Amino acid sequence: MGKLGGFLEISREEAAKRPIDERIKDWKELYKPYTDEYLLKQAARCMDCGVPFCHFSCPVSNHCPEWNDFVHKGQWREALMVLETTNNFPEFTGRVCPELCEGGCVLGINDKPVTIRNIELNIVEKGWEKGWIKPMPPKNRTGKKVAIVGSGPSGLAAAQQLNRAGHQVTVYERDFKAGGILTYGIPDYKIEKWVVERRLTQIRDEGVEFIFNCNVGVDITVDELENKYDAVLLAGGSKLARDLPVFGRELNGIHYAMDYLIQQNIVNTGEEIEPEEKIDAKDRSVIIIGGGDTGADCVGTAMRQKAKTIYQIELLEKPPLDRPQTNPWPNYPQILKINTAHEEAQTCLGGKCELGEVRQWNILTKEFIGDEKGNIKQFKAARVEWITDENGKKSMKEVPNSEFSLDVDLAFLAIGFVHPEHKGLIDELGIKLDSRGNVDANTDDYKTSKEKIFAAGDMRKGQSLVVWAIAEGRKAAASIDKYLMEK
Repeated sequence: MGKLGGFLEISREEAAKRPIDERIKDWKELYKPYTDEYLLKQAARCMDCGVPFCHFSCPVSNHCPEWNDFVHKGQWREALMVLETTNNFPEFTGRVCPELCEGGCVLGINDKPVTIRNIELNIVEKGWEKGWIKPMPPKNRTGKKVAIVGSGPSGLAAAQQLNRAGHQVTVYERDFKAGGILTYGIPDYKIEKWVVERRLTQIRDEGVEFIFNCNVGVDITVDELENKYDAVLLAGGSKLARDLPVFGRELNGIHYAMDYLIQQNIVNTGEEIEPEEKIDAKDRSVIIIGGGDTGADCVGTAMRQKAKTIYQIELLEKPPLDRPQTNPWPNYPQILKINTAHEEAQTCLGGKCELGEVRQWNILTKEFIGDEKGNIKQFKAARVEWITDENGKKSMKEVPNSEFSLDVDLAFLAIGFVHPEHKGLIDELGIKLDSRGNVDANTDDYKTSKEKIFAAGDMRKGQSLVVWAIAEGRKAAASIDKYLMEK
C-alpha cells in the first residue's frame, strides 16, 4: 500500500491550474506540471483496500492500488508496467476521464478520494519522458487480416491489441487524421493534439496501417471489405446529434455543439475556414443548451474566442453538493461538478450575466426569435420544477409566469447523440440494430447479426466516455482474436 495510515495525515490536494487570465488566452493545457513530491504524497493516501472499489469502478479495470504503491515508493517503471496491463492510453484517460475510479475510492465514504487520475497521468508521462514507452510489434504474424472502421479511442485500442496479437490490422478513417473525438471533438486545452499524435506514431510503428479520407460504404464497398478481411470491427462512434425541434430552430447562428468544437480544433492546426462557414463567438452573446461536458467544452471554447456573454442551460435539476441517500458510495457521485470552463466564465463574465450565474438549471427552451435577415437574436425559455411522486418517478412541470428571454446571437445544441449514422455502411451491411438505433452486438463477444462483423464503442453502446470506448475496444479485440484463432 502507500504509507501506513497516510490517509489520516495527508489531505487530498488538487493539481495546480494555470491562472484563469493566462489560460483563456491560448489553447494550451490547463494544469501546471506535477512535481514528484506532490505525486508521492498523494499516492501515500491509498489504503490498498481489501476490496479495491476503484478497480471495480473503472471500465478498464485499472489496478490503482498496485501502481499507487509503486509511485509512493518512487518505482515509476514498475507502476507503468502495471498500468499498461489494463489501459492502452493512460495519457488520454488521465486528461479527460471523469474519474470513475475516484467515485469508488473507499476513502470517499467519509473523506475525499485519492487523486487517482492525476497519478495515472503522471505515470504514463514519466514513461514517455524516460523512453520506457516504445513500439511493441508482434514477434510473429498469424496471417489473419482485420479491418477496423473508425480511429477513435475504441478503434485505436482494438487496433493496438489485435496487432500485438499478430494479426494484420488496417484502420479506415473518413477524416484526414486519426483519433476521432480525441482529435476533433475534445478541445486542445483539455488534450493537446501532439499527445494523440505521439501515441499514433507508436501504433503505426508497431505495424498498424491507416487509410484516411475513406468513407467505408462509399469509397470502398462493404463487399470489398468483407472479401478482403477475415474480420471487421465497426468502431465509428455515435455521431448523429440530437436535435431540438422548437420554433426558430432553422435560424442562422444555431449550431450543433460538435460542429463548433471540431471546427475550432481544425483552426488550431492552422487550417483556414471560409469566412461564411466560420463559427466565431468573439463579441457575441452565446447560449449553450445542454449541461454536460460537451456543453462545458463549448463554454471553454467561447471563452477563448472572447465571447461577450455566455450561458449554459440545463433542463434537469441542479445536482446536490453532497451525495443524496439515493446515490450511495461506491456508485459514481451524482453531485455538482465545477468544470474549469465554468470557473473561467463565471470569473470573467459573471458580472455581465442577467440571470446572475453562467450555469442555469431547470430551464425549458421555448423558441428562438430571429431578425429580418434570418439570424438568431433572442432566446425564449421558461423555468420548470421537477415533481417526484409516491413511486419515486419524476415529472416536469412548467412554473407559471416564469417565461424570460435573453438577447443572443449564437446558440449551440449540446444535448447528446441519438445513434450512429445508418446511411451508408450500416444500411449496406444490413445488420441488426437495437431499440435505440445502435448496432446490436453481444456484450460477451461483440458479434453482430452478420458473420465476422463485430462492433464496439459508442456505435454499439451509445454515446459514452473515452474510458468506456477503450474498454470496449480491448474486449472486442479479445473476442476477435479468439474468433480468428479458432478458425
